[in-house]
Amino acid sequence: MTNLNLKAFGGLFFLVLVLALALFIPAGTLAYWQAWVFLAVWTVAVLAITLYLMRRDPALLERRVAAGPVAEQQRSQKIIQGLASLAFIVMFVLPGLDHRFGWSNVPLFVVVVGDMLVAFGLYYVFLVFKENTFTSAVIEVGAEQKIITSGPYAVVRHPMYAGAFIMLLGVPLSLGSWWGLLPVIPLMAVIVVRLLEEEKFLVKNLAGYARYRKMVRYRIIPFIW
Repeated sequence: MTNLNLKAFGGLFFLVLVLALALFIPAGTLAYWQAWVFLAVWTVAVLAITLYLMRRDPALLERRVAAGPVAEQQRSQKIIQGLASLAFIVMFVLPGLDHRFGWSNVPLFVVVVGDMLVAFGLYYVFLVFKENTFTSAVIEVGAEQKIITSGPYAVVRHPMYAGAFIMLLGVPLSLGSWWGLLPVIPLMAVIVVRLLEEEKFLVKNLAGYARYRKMVRYRIIPFIW
């Protein structure tokens, strides 16, 4: 097994551990079936994507492994990524507290819908990875990068963020928490700020991107924005 694969597996294991701790410690119990189901859905989906990239696109896997505030080159993006990471963790801590104190009464079918949104959001991200090998975790332009106009990129300009939005909406619901939706709002706002800065960077540094923006009008949500 290569160092890259070990790093990818290690990163996945560490993230699953962090999410589990962020859920079960605030919940004060392991008897939180919604959390177990979510972790299973999320882990299987992300593991499947990781295995696919290991076999079909290790270069993209390497780009995705180098993620987080430290990997960013611009100071503004380091701040944005730091805020996003904080909001992301709160999105799990709050449902754990919600489960402990019984703040929400979420019907079973809503929990199921939440898990479906998580799975579909990650599947949509997977389609983006299949279509665009230059989907880096940081804002940059590869040496041979070109404009992608097929697949999800024919619908919106930032399909990976669209998939992330779908997943983020599903997470609190899958965890049985209405209150868990609160940190989703600032997290999405941070992503939008990042997206707008990324567009400015791409217009300046990626040939043909300005023309692509005129071809595909919507950034994340078709017919809306």
